[in-house]
Amino acid sequence: MNVTQANVAGADIVQAGEGPNLLLLHSLLAERSVFDRALPDLAGDYRVSLPNLPGYGGTPPLDIENPSVADYADRIAGMMDSLDLPEDTAVLGNGAGGFMAVALAIRHGDRIGKLILADTGPGFPDPAKAPLRLLADRVEEAGMEVVLDAAMSRMFPEPYIEANPDVIVERKAALATCQPKAFAATARALANVDMADEIGGIKNPTMVMVGLEDATTPPAMSYALHAGIAGASLVEIPGCGHCPQIQAREIFVSELKAFLAA
Repeated sequence: MNVTQANVAGADIVQAGEGPNLLLLHSLLAERSVFDRALPDLAGDYRVSLPNLPGYGGTPPLDIENPSVADYADRIAGMMDSLDLPEDTAVLGNGAGGFMAVALAIRHGDRIGKLILADTGPGFPDPAKAPLRLLADRVEEAGMEVVLDAAMSRMFPEPYIEANPDVIVERKAALATCQPKAFAATARALANVDMADEIGGIKNPTMVMVGLEDATTPPAMSYALHAGIAGASLVEIPGCGHCPQIQAREIFVSELKAFLAA
């Protein structure tokens, strides 16, 4: 598999494979390498683009004070234009990347093709907003190290953490590279977003995927997307947490491919 760096100013993006275009957007609690285990299977059939979101890897933070999820979606649309991605490009978002993908479909739905929303939602319920803001405050005060353990608990169920210490070490090291201020800005944007009244306008064919043990974006949030987006299909993964591309890779890949081929 040949992975190449895309030449796009102000964005850190790699591409792999040939075929129909597929854009993968990562979670708040990860960067683009969270898709590495699934990439070889996907790149066999698709031209896959994997950006680091603003503040992750080599992508600079948004130069906007208190950016919104809509601001991130607009930046992603501009990045797609810079990559010359066609208007039938499928977009998969996981977690924060999923919120951005929802906003992308609301604001730029004619710019993308099929939509896959993995462990995300239209907005967090009020009780979940305060922890996001607290997470942002802690990172700004003390750096990424102070939230790494909590992040792993939000990404994976405890039995998976105990059985896969190598994955946890890998994921901690990857998340630690995020710029604290950018992480905090993204967390606050997630705490502030509410797209429940807008998702009914999404016309893109949509699949909602949910790990039934997700502690970060609980299944009720995915169910709200499924109910609110006309014609959306639903894939439930028992025992899985926030990152099916790691914890349930075979299901993740097979369901994604089946949806894109339909």
